[in-house]
Amino acid sequence: MARYFENETGELVPDALSGFARAHADLVAYNPRDGLFTARHPSPARKVGLLSGGGSGHEPLHLGYVGTGMLDGACPGMVFASPHNRQIFRASQAVAGPDGVLHIVKNYTGDRINFGIAAERLADAGIKCARVLVDDDLASDSQKISAGRRGTGATMLVEKVLGGAADTGMGLEGLMKLGTAVASRCRTFAAASAAHHAPITGEPAFELLPGELEYGVGIHGERADRTRRRGSMGALVEDMADALLDALRPGPDDPVVALVNGLGSVTSLELYGIFGELGRVLDTRDVRLARHLVGDYVTALDMRGFSLTLMVADRDTLGFYDAPVHTPALRW
Repeated sequence: MARYFENETGELVPDALSGFARAHADLVAYNPRDGLFTARHPSPARKVGLLSGGGSGHEPLHLGYVGTGMLDGACPGMVFASPHNRQIFRASQAVAGPDGVLHIVKNYTGDRINFGIAAERLADAGIKCARVLVDDDLASDSQKISAGRRGTGATMLVEKVLGGAADTGMGLEGLMKLGTAVASRCRTFAAASAAHHAPITGEPAFELLPGELEYGVGIHGERADRTRRRGSMGALVEDMADALLDALRPGPDDPVVALVNGLGSVTSLELYGIFGELGRVLDTRDVRLARHLVGDYVTALDMRGFSLTLMVADRDTLGFYDAPVHTPALRW
């Protein structure tokens, strides 16, 4: 049985894209034939176009971050599915600057393949292209997973930093190196008390026993290697934060940017409580919290869960992060 409000089966994504384009027509332009969105007001100082994309169902990622100070374009796929390489190629052509286009890609096999094919086509067309791969998911940091860490919540932070840098006129090679360095200093951990439901079948992606949590869930409903008892919110957040800090090992003078992200069905009331616990943990570990975001930024349909992302920053990174941005989902 369907759980989502839609006209007909299979129309959820195209109807949503059309509605998004109308709601934010002042900021984005929509090309439904080629399946791509572009920013209406990119900075004239940019030499490089920034492009990202991925499956629908993670809103506001990526469409919500198209606009001044962030992405020049985005390619939406169907629910949890990579965009086609044809979309990516045409979007790259549309946003490429005089020094080319930079692809910001989450580490999933389909995304890597399709962005890779598009990059080969761009090379044949004489358009410079480079890639930043985001692979922040700590739960998938295992030799058992051949593809490596998944790309999750840090994607939005990387896009924001690169947007600020691109607005200074930084070239393609510089942006690629910066993005790769920033991505390497990001880790994410997620937990969920209930899975998302598939739009077509209405069935949950996985089942949990009462009182259990999926500890290390992925944004497509990928199972973790273990579950855990729910326990208190404080104990859960402390364990997740300590895992992130153990992986990143920020020094005493290294500020961090924190993202407390809802995965679809967790309330703002809960997210602010989670942020309070995260702040307490960072204080007790003598980690300086320089910036933070709390809300739904990288979702997974209606999954009942949240993720914590930490990004170890430096002065330049914070400067690019703080640069003005005006997109449908992020603005300051």
